[in-house]
Amino acid sequence: MKKIVKVVLNFGLFTSTIFGIWHFFVPYIYHWYDYIPNAPREIIVSIDWINFFFSLFLAGSSFLLIIHQREIELKKGIFSFFIFLVFIWFSRVIITLVHPWNQPYQFIDIIQFIIFLFVFILLFIPLMYYLLNKKLKEPCQSHNSA
Repeated sequence: MKKIVKVVLNFGLFTSTIFGIWHFFVPYIYHWYDYIPNAPREIIVSIDWINFFFSLFLAGSSFLLIIHQREIELKKGIFSFFIFLVFIWFSRVIITLVHPWNQPYQFIDIIQFIIFLFVFILLFIPLMYYLLNKKLKEPCQSHNSA
């Protein structure tokens, strides 16, 4: 079972990393700025910054978790970081349902929902495995006796 969880975790984190890298190019691939031709520079720059930092967070955190995956189930700090990444993907699933970016529930919205749900499930399975097999250790604490 542990090998299956490791494969699922690696695939989920790799997919999340790829999504983060891909998202750096999304504004240019999909010509975001054509939809707001007369927008002030401040709007364009704020969209760029939000997309850049979201992409950096998603790619960077996913990649760091790939590097530190052996420690996910051992250290609470890294495990908390992993929980937050799973929460991000859960939020993407919910926001896609509640507030789709296209006309409600067109083909692209359904595809987005399926993909986001797939990545969320890939990350949720290891999360549940780790929670059910709690091996998380407390950070090193001094043993001062008073």
